[in-house]
Amino acid sequence: MTRAGLIDVLARKLKLPWARTEQLVDEIFSSMSDALVRGEGVEVRGFGSFSARHCRAYNGRNPQTGVVVHVKPKRVPFFKVGRDLRERVNDARSTKAPAVSKPGKLA
Repeated sequence: MTRAGLIDVLARKLKLPWARTEQLVDEIFSSMSDALVRGEGVEVRGFGSFSARHCRAYNGRNPQTGVVVHVKPKRVPFFKVGRDLRERVNDARSTKAPAVSKPGKLA
């Protein structure tokens, strides 16, 4: 689902104008982003939690040239799925027909 798809679904379910729903979605995402920038976590019960994890500096390698490159320490966003969502996804997956393997590939 894309951002526009989310806005469309919410606008129809809540019977709100598309532009107003877009403002609401943008404000939610902006508030979540701001909290992560401040180093706070964001928890959505039944869905999951977002946090910023620290990655230490390391020496990487440019895949095209093979030259060693120093990568500075950084913070990266991290999502941990909640138990309720994980169970819903797994329950939905088990009720669907098994995936069909492509010819020439092992299942």
